[in-house]
Amino acid sequence: MWFRNLQIYRLPTPWQISAEALNAQLARGRFKPCGAFEATSRGWISPRPARDPETLIHAIGGQWLLALETETRLLPSLVVRQEVQARAEKIAQEQGFTPGRKALRDLQAEVWDELLPRAFACRRKTVVWIDPVHGWLGVDAGSQKKAEEVLEALGDCLEDFPCKLLSMRTSPASAMTEWLLSGDAPFAIDRDCELKSATGEQAAVRYVRHSLRDETLPEIRAHLQAGKFPTRLALTWDDRLSFVLTEKGEIKRLEFLNMLKEELEDIEEAEEIFDAKFALMTGEFVRFLPALIEALGGEKEAA
Repeated sequence: MWFRNLQIYRLPTPWQISAEALNAQLARGRFKPCGAFEATSRGWISPRPARDPETLIHAIGGQWLLALETETRLLPSLVVRQEVQARAEKIAQEQGFTPGRKALRDLQAEVWDELLPRAFACRRKTVVWIDPVHGWLGVDAGSQKKAEEVLEALGDCLEDFPCKLLSMRTSPASAMTEWLLSGDAPFAIDRDCELKSATGEQAAVRYVRHSLRDETLPEIRAHLQAGKFPTRLALTWDDRLSFVLTEKGEIKRLEFLNMLKEELEDIEEAEEIFDAKFALMTGEFVRFLPALIEALGGEKEAA
């Protein structure tokens, strides 16, 4: 139950909605598999189907867990093109002329409709954390685009959804530049860093599992002074949480360190372990996010 990524959004503080009301509204968008002629389908599922397959919110200590299921039929465009080409060649042989553009478009639609019901379906689950008291919404997604799919699904179900992307006064790229130039960062700097040029060529320098200490910092500073800027920097907060901060403010490659995991050693039941992990993880998020905001100069606008 550990998140691997965290796309961070802001809700009102506190968000005035009960778990029961949210669950009822999410039920409007409960997941249904793709129909025969649907390329994709998405909807809300139970985060704990073995425990309660009907409830769409798993609540522990005032923290909520949601899960969005997305099903996509895998029909490669290459397969469609090859089938269209084969049928077009057959038509040309039978009629003595090559089909025109409109005929090819109609043929492509025909092939698509025939092959889609036979295509394999792939499912992907995206989990969401909501802290209604402190006004946090976090999506375990590797990109903002995937997180926005979750927000869109929430917006489709909820009567009122006042959510916005977390915005800081200091851009992450500017803050990471200052930390690397000064050697004084609010978090421990780890061993991964990526620098990119702002020019059209976008030349990049990457340090992977490389000590960013005394022997490397002069080289990094030379790149920064030459016009490059940090796009990714590995950091550790409070010896409990390691992560990569991106220039967009995304939190990636989250790892909860041994000091935190040791608190689970005496728990044996699978359901209890799940709940304990979720409680520990969200408790760390509630402490970590204000520290991150402070390090980036505070929120640009009050929630």
